[in-house]
Amino acid sequence: MALQSRAGVRRSFSRRFALDFKRNWSLYLLVLPVVAHYIVFRYIPIGGILIAFKDYKPALGILGSPWAPMSGFYHFYDFIVNPYFARLVRNTLLISIYSLVFGFPAPVLLAIMLSEVTHAKFKRIVQTISYFPHFISTVVVCGMITQFCLSDGLFNQIATTLFGRQPTSFLQEPGLFRTIYVVSGIWQGVGWGSIIYLAAIAGVDQGIYEAAQLDGAGRLRRIIHITLPSISGTIVIMLILNVGNLMSVGSEKILLLYNPTIYETADVISTYIYRRGLLEFNFSFSTAVGLLNSVINFAMVLGANAISRKFSETSLF
Repeated sequence: MALQSRAGVRRSFSRRFALDFKRNWSLYLLVLPVVAHYIVFRYIPIGGILIAFKDYKPALGILGSPWAPMSGFYHFYDFIVNPYFARLVRNTLLISIYSLVFGFPAPVLLAIMLSEVTHAKFKRIVQTISYFPHFISTVVVCGMITQFCLSDGLFNQIATTLFGRQPTSFLQEPGLFRTIYVVSGIWQGVGWGSIIYLAAIAGVDQGIYEAAQLDGAGRLRRIIHITLPSISGTIVIMLILNVGNLMSVGSEKILLLYNPTIYETADVISTYIYRRGLLEFNFSFSTAVGLLNSVINFAMVLGANAISRKFSETSLF
C-alpha cells in the first residue's frame, strides 16, 4: 500500500513537472547554465575528497593510489602533530576574528549612515567611491599596499610627519601585518558589503519613521529603535555565514603580501596548504587539511545557527 502511494506521488510530481516545464521552458533554459556550473564545479569534484585518505600518485590516479597509513588518516595526523600547527591555527583564527570584530560592523554602519543622507547626489558619490575598491584586482591592491608600506612610502611619510616615527618597512614588521591585512580588507569590502544592508533598510516602512519623528524621536533614537531592529534578521544571517569562514582566510592576498620575516604572524593554514600542496606536490596532505578546515567551518555554522535559533527568531535553518 505504501509502495503504491509513493509511486502515485512520483507520477503526480512527474506530471506537474512536465506541465510546468512546458509552460516555463524558457525559464528552465535560463537557469540551466547555473545548474551545470554547480554540478561540474561543485558536486563532481567532491569525489576528489578521497585523495585525503590516500597517498595520491597522479600516474596511478585516485582509485589506483594506495591508501595512506593509519587507516587513511595519516595526513590528518601529520598536520595535527606538525610543529607549525599551533602557529597556523593561531594566525588563522586571529586574522579571522579581527576581520569579524572590526570588519563585520563596518558595512552595517556605512549603510545606516548612507540611509540617513538626504542629499541624493552626495549619497551617490559616496556610494560610488565606497564601491570602487571592490572592483580593483587583489594583485593591484597588494601592489598599492606594498608601495605605501615601503620605508619611503606614503604611510611612512605620514607617520614621520605626524608622529615623528623613524621610517621602516611596515611589511617587515610581524606585529603590523594583521592590522594592515584587516584594515585593507575593510577598505576594499565595506562599500560592497553595505549593499545588502541598504536593501534591507529600503524595505522598512517609512511611515514608522514619520510616526517616530512626530513623537519626538531624534535621528539616533530612530536608528536604535527602528532601523537596527528592522535589519537585525539580515545582520544575524550574515553573521552566521561569516562565522562559518573563521578557519578560511584566503591565501591570495597573504601570498602577495607576506615574506619569510613575518611568517610568525602572517602564515595561515591556506598559505601552508599552498606550499605543501602545490610547491611540494603533496596533494594528499593539502586535501586532508582542506577537508578538515571545511568540517570545522561547517561545525561552526551549525553552532552559530543553533545559538541564533535559541536566542532569537532568526536562523539559516
